[in-house]
Amino acid sequence: MTPFKLEQHPVAYFADFVLYPVALVAGSSLLWLKADDPIWMLLGSAIIGFLTWSLVEYLLHRFVLHGVQPFQHWHEEHHRRPFALIGSSTLVSMALFVVLVFLPLFLITGPWIALAATLGTTFGYLLYVFVHHGTHHWKARPGSWMQARKRDHARHHLPGAHGWYGVTTSFWDHVFRTDDRR
Repeated sequence: MTPFKLEQHPVAYFADFVLYPVALVAGSSLLWLKADDPIWMLLGSAIIGFLTWSLVEYLLHRFVLHGVQPFQHWHEEHHRRPFALIGSSTLVSMALFVVLVFLPLFLITGPWIALAATLGTTFGYLLYVFVHHGTHHWKARPGSWMQARKRDHARHHLPGAHGWYGVTTSFWDHVFRTDDRR
């Protein structure tokens, strides 16, 4: 198993489903036990991190996965084989959260606000991982939120489609008018 392989071994693919919840519990416990910032600041930072993830998810999907090589090529492979276990390794994604979210915020705000915001962002990513996997592999109850996510993601996978980039929410597709209903 290598962290830079496109199609993951099932153990590597499902590592996100185990290791991210462990990291979230560990990080939340550390905040609870050690942080000296007011709880409202920590919760606010986590909420802002979570909400920020939804925009990052949309922008990455729209402009990086559908516009920048080699990511576009890799994502096209996911479109060709939507049931394959294709994705970023946990090692790579966690390293990106540390380098791109935690460290810059740490330098600006200090450890506890940075950790809270990173946990919020990470929770958003974990939701994305579950929902994206579910859109391809799970059945959804009629009329449920998950059925709407599956429907919109299926629209995104239609040949020639240009839209429906949000996986966990269609909010940004509505904002940026990439929600063309077919």
